[in-house]
Amino acid sequence: MSDLSKKYEHKQVEEGKYQTWVEKGYFTAGDSSKKPYSLVIPPPNVTGKLHLGHAWDTTLQDIIMRYQRLLGKDVLYLPGMDHAGIATQAKVEEKLRGQGISRYDLGREKFLEVSWDWKEEYASHIREQWAKMGLSLDYTRERFTLDDGLSEAVKKVFVDLYNDGLIFQGYRIINWDVEAQTALSNIEVIHKEVEGAFYTFTYEVVETGEKLSVATTRPETMFGDVCIVVHPDDPRYTHLVGKHAINPANGEALPIITDEYIDIEFGTGVMKCTPAHDPNDFEIGKKYGLEMPICMNPDGSMNELAGKYEGMKRFDCRKELVKDIESAGNLVSVEKHIHQVGHSERTDVIVEPYLSKQWFVKMKPLAEEVLKFQDTEEGIHFYPERFNHTFNQWLEGIEDWCISRQLWWGHRIPAWFHNETEEIYVGLEAPEDIENWHQDEDVLDTWFSSALWPFSTLGWPEETSDLARYYPTDVLVTGYDIIFFWVARMAFQARYFTQSRPFKDVLMHGLIRDEHGRKMSKSLGNGVDPMDVIEQYGVDSLRYFLTTNSTPGQDARYMPEKVESSWNFINKIWNAARFVMMHLDGKHYDINASLLSEVDRFIINQFNTTLKEVRMNMDKYEFALAGNAMTRFVWDDFCSWYIELSKSGLQSSDESVVYATKATLETMLHHIVVMLQPFMPFVTEELYLALPHHLESINLETWPQAIDISDDGLDAVAMMIESIKAVREARVNYDVKPSKPLDAMILDSNNTPYPLSETLCVMTQNMAKVSLSTITQDKLVLPIKGGAVVLDKSQLVDVEALKEKLNTEVVRLENELKRSESMLSNENFTKRAPQAKVDQEVAKRDEYKRQLELVLAQLNELV
Repeated sequence: MSDLSKKYEHKQVEEGKYQTWVEKGYFTAGDSSKKPYSLVIPPPNVTGKLHLGHAWDTTLQDIIMRYQRLLGKDVLYLPGMDHAGIATQAKVEEKLRGQGISRYDLGREKFLEVSWDWKEEYASHIREQWAKMGLSLDYTRERFTLDDGLSEAVKKVFVDLYNDGLIFQGYRIINWDVEAQTALSNIEVIHKEVEGAFYTFTYEVVETGEKLSVATTRPETMFGDVCIVVHPDDPRYTHLVGKHAINPANGEALPIITDEYIDIEFGTGVMKCTPAHDPNDFEIGKKYGLEMPICMNPDGSMNELAGKYEGMKRFDCRKELVKDIESAGNLVSVEKHIHQVGHSERTDVIVEPYLSKQWFVKMKPLAEEVLKFQDTEEGIHFYPERFNHTFNQWLEGIEDWCISRQLWWGHRIPAWFHNETEEIYVGLEAPEDIENWHQDEDVLDTWFSSALWPFSTLGWPEETSDLARYYPTDVLVTGYDIIFFWVARMAFQARYFTQSRPFKDVLMHGLIRDEHGRKMSKSLGNGVDPMDVIEQYGVDSLRYFLTTNSTPGQDARYMPEKVESSWNFINKIWNAARFVMMHLDGKHYDINASLLSEVDRFIINQFNTTLKEVRMNMDKYEFALAGNAMTRFVWDDFCSWYIELSKSGLQSSDESVVYATKATLETMLHHIVVMLQPFMPFVTEELYLALPHHLESINLETWPQAIDISDDGLDAVAMMIESIKAVREARVNYDVKPSKPLDAMILDSNNTPYPLSETLCVMTQNMAKVSLSTITQDKLVLPIKGGAVVLDKSQLVDVEALKEKLNTEVVRLENELKRSESMLSNENFTKRAPQAKVDQEVAKRDEYKRQLELVLAQLNELV
């Protein structure tokens, strides 16, 4: 008997294993005798705890890496974390506010010390959660986006792109986060539908006294107006071009100019131009060399250009300004307007389009280089393939990337400005006469360093042995929501700096939603902490649920009952393992093909088929299909059938039969736990070490191989199983007790008796509780695959009760048939209803007819 406890206790099973695995070096890469396989973890932000989405993402990664180890690869699963500029700084500043201080009270250096303390605290939490999830990470190579090596890589990339003319500094309308007081790139802006308004005001023409109606959704920006624009071909306004109109916000006379950008059909055809607060107006401003006054402070308050509204928050100013314009008689209308408004991904405040001097990357040439290779063997392969189109489409329409952020936590931009001239110095080191220079205060966008992650983590720009061996990496696992944030940026940086793709494959997964299909969020209160799930069901149950309940690229729903179902599956394996161990008595049994019974060979054949299906789906990242195949084999073939059938072999008086049965049980259990190890590493280790013959750990095992056997007699075993199923189903349908003896006859497809071996006959009779005999009359024929099972109907039913039941069914079917035929004879239905609906009703009618004929035939037999 093994040391397995009577009941599967996940806490006991998981206790202490992970630390042992790490200490033993099972996850440390570097065996040069094997083929390399690598994946760098998408680095979580050091801003808090990992959520269920992280659990899903990392479990998918870990399954791939454990599977590749079993295939005999030298696997590098490299861990690391992201400094997450805006997000982390916001958290640290929130903590400081709770202490009654700000970052400015501390100063830059002291603030960075506090931020590093934060990073160390939360990095330790993340490592604890990685351990809890069982991730097979090589901690000897752990990296952080702000560590010294990665910082050097970031500086080199910035300097090289700058020297190559691909990074520049300039004024642009950028997305401005007024709370974090920093620029955002376009993809850090989340557009939400909000209720706003169209405000239409009167602008009086100075020279003629005419009134122009001009609409805006953002009245507070009117203090930055520099002109009025009309279309050059609009006959309503050609006589006003060159004249001036009074801005009702501040009384300034604005010149009236023309531009073909104006849509004559939209609104009144008259537009105010605010170049510093609108991207389209900015282009007009550049085109005509207009001034670009900014009327707002970085914190979203109004500046001195707003006159008496100076110091007001932007939306308070809007409210008061509209009131004052109305009082002056210049408000035409306010119309409710539902529109998409950009919000900061990090702080959720409404983003302000804002003229600012920032650093940008010229994206077109970088994107074109990636696109050139995307449809070749050097391109990135997406799973599912449809995301390749999404990826290409975004690269084709790419805009310049604003990479500077007005933060302290991050990679400081390696640019210095001369104190007395306009000279700019960009370099890896500070200028020698540093006293004459000052460094740019800004830091780089977090994604700038994350874009280098696949190769910077391996030592680039140094030519390290890890870089040579493990790059490009083999696969990236990530959610479809960051294909633009991260995947595309890694692609163009890798192509430019390493002349390669960063990874060969990208496995895309969706979002994890609640059981109602809603996105998990704090506001809905529907988030799930993976650590709570692990506490209740164990990590193996969570991992198996997460990876077998969704297909690549699709969202998944968190359902506690499905996690419980995974626990039940593991418990089923546990109980099966206890049965096997009980009969092995601590001894090891090797399979001897010449001793195997047809039942032994049947389960081995089922295993071989399953193994092939699992391998095929694992290689395509179709883990749900692989999981379905494994569950079907373990639950149905092994537990429900072979274990039951094996009892006959175990009780045999022939020692060779007993030996073969035990060898089959041991081998199947061994292969099952190894095959399931990538999905559920803890319980499989426990079961593996309980086997009488094993290595030091299941982590040192290799992927199972098919077992060469003869297929003689396997059809007979399948026929036996189908026959037993049919008899059991008949007992349920006819409410016959499982213990009641029945007579049965098994026929082949030619309706002749099927020649089961003596062993299979005994098994059939024992498991189906039947006597195999010849039945000539009062037959109940049950079709099965490859033949039929015949039962003696008189043993199954009370004839009078059955007649009553069948007559009731006749009445029901006749009524359904009458209703259906009535509908189909109604022209209002057949001519007006969709054809699919009509076809559906025809199919129903035909099915009712078929069923009615069968029931009537059975009644006739009973007469």
